[in-house]
Amino acid sequence: METIIESRKDNLTLSTDSNRLDIEEICGFLAQAYWADTRSRKTIERSLKNSLVFAVYDAERQVAMARVVTDFATFAWVCDVFVHPDYRGQGISKWMMKEILAHPELKGLRRWILASSTARGLYSQFGFSQLLHPERWMELFDPAAT
Repeated sequence: METIIESRKDNLTLSTDSNRLDIEEICGFLAQAYWADTRSRKTIERSLKNSLVFAVYDAERQVAMARVVTDFATFAWVCDVFVHPDYRGQGISKWMMKEILAHPELKGLRRWILASSTARGLYSQFGFSQLLHPERWMELFDPAAT
């Protein structure tokens, strides 16, 4: 069973309540993101349903998100992180990462991963580094998948 967390910072609320997610806002942002610009709405909705999502709200407006794909036992992948341009520079990404790493159902995981070409400095503040053994990792990538 998923533990819903909520925390407040200034006038913002961070929540893992999936019922609050603004699919239009999420799809709009991901359509402009280099890593997800070809993802279909159907795929986005399915990915949200099967992930632990941390979202930040200004009143009812969703202004940020981070998605965690996990088995809740050994592994977590942090992905689809975004902050609306009007809200950048306020520490929202750091706040989301602190809440993600502190979530009670994610404690004690053996491995966390993420990929970023633009926010490596942010993630290194939380202990993320280059893969310890990149020669062991492989991928199967289908650029045509939507």
